Amino acid sequence: MANTRGGLIIFGVRDTTCELTAIDPDEVNTEQYAQWVRNHVHPYLSGLTFTPLTSTDGTTSVLVADVPASPMAPHLVYGTAARDKDQQAAVAPYRAADHTAWMAEHQLERAYRDRFTRAAHTDDALQHLVDHARQTVTARQAEVSAWFIAVARPERPLPRAAARMTRQNASFVVAEARDRIAQQPDSRMAPGPLTGLEIVSTPRPGLRRWVLNTLSLGGGREIYAELHHDGTVVLAANLSWQAMKNSFHADDVPFGLLVHQSFLGACCRDVCVLTSQLARHLRLDSGLLLHATVTVCASKNVSLVPVVMDHPGFPSVPDDAWHPHAVQPVTTGLLPADGDEALKENAQELFTDLMNQFGLDPQM
Repeated sequence: MANTRGGLIIFGVRDTTCELTAIDPDEVNTEQYAQWVRNHVHPYLSGLTFTPLTSTDGTTSVLVADVPASPMAPHLVYGTAARDKDQQAAVAPYRAADHTAWMAEHQLERAYRDRFTRAAHTDDALQHLVDHARQTVTARQAEVSAWFIAVARPERPLPRAAARMTRQNASFVVAEARDRIAQQPDSRMAPGPLTGLEIVSTPRPGLRRWVLNTLSLGGGREIYAELHHDGTVVLAANLSWQAMKNSFHADDVPFGLLVHQSFLGACCRDVCVLTSQLARHLRLDSGLLLHATVTVCASKNVSLVPVVMDHPGFPSVPDDAWHPHAVQPVTTGLLPADGDEALKENAQELFTDLMNQFGLDPQM
């Protein structure tokens, strides 16, 4: 199914008659099933889930395997040959109506060509969104600053024919993401860009997207966000604004653009939660690739200076930190079904990969 359009496999239902035969839920071992898939299906099939379902009276149970249509298709299933157990064999199954068939050589060739085309298109689409966000925010910034820019794009975006998200729904998604962050009790991060967008009550329409920003308001941190109708999310925020506020060492800061470490971590957290919330609202059935970086106006060649909070709670620049002129983009993957703990791990991965390029290893 992953090699075609995905689908559901329901254990506990007879194939020919659709008769409900049920399973014993105590014998379900989802970890063992996932291990078998990791060992025998290559490349790795991400997004596969196993969900036991039991009737309200507790007498009947089934196991539902949700197989996503994979952008990494074709997937090969490895095993031993029927006639020679020492001989490894691999096949590429695909679903044709209600039965399974095996890909011929010309079908495999076409499937690989389609995979490489999809990968190239995804890279181009992500870079286009990043470039557009950078041009938008740097053209309207009050002063030259360092910016956090992140783009999350579904592996299978919703088609243009899908119903467009309404303004009310866009506002609801942002509010729900903000509430979800507020309910995380162990978060030590500072308020993030979603908190700064509270003053923007009405999203504005864009090209197949809704846009929220504070770029033209003045007097506060500049923040820019896009919620696309196809499930794409763009989030950009000024990392330099008041980075050394209330510091006793403001006059000793090295020349460059300041990058507030705590706010950068909050940006990583907020974009992961906002992406997850939009994916759930649109009921996306594919994973999402999240691309994040720290950038400046392309015409400026200045160093980026990290600012951390010391133990008394005042901002300072670590003596042993690096001051790079450019930061390499970093990526992570999200699933619509990810819980708060998984999102925190993804945010920590982005945060760590970005700050490691400053010679720092922070924790959220």
